[in-house]
Amino acid sequence: MSDHDERLDETHQRPAGVTDATVEALGALSKALETTERARGHLYDFHQLTGSADFELDRAVKLLRDAGHTAFADRVEQEILGRNVIPGHWTFQIIEAYNVTYYEPFKSVEDEIRGELADGADHLFEAELKEKRRTGGHRDHTAT
Repeated sequence: MSDHDERLDETHQRPAGVTDATVEALGALSKALETTERARGHLYDFHQLTGSADFELDRAVKLLRDAGHTAFADRVEQEILGRNVIPGHWTFQIIEAYNVTYYEPFKSVEDEIRGELADGADHLFEAELKEKRRTGGHRDHTAT
């Protein structure tokens, strides 16, 4: 299927001695890290959406007051506005704890393992999949 005269760039070539099993294992590890990256992105979504909702409460409190509902405005202001989302924590603190406790160690371990087993080469599994699936000579199937 592919034109093997045209190869992927050097950074995506399998280092000598790296087995198929190792490439597959590194691919699974990379996929897990990518899923973690997505989960982390959702935490930032959660953070920004919660913050936006909290700022919208300022408007709600003002509108309740303007409509003569002072007691309800006071209740929202005192019970909800600026409230912790879990005991003792705002969303930024959840992200910070996630980063330090889970994300950064995961990223570090993945990087170290990839460095030891594949000379730091990233996405070897995907690069080899690309090589197998592309059509040689097709302008939209080039190696690089």
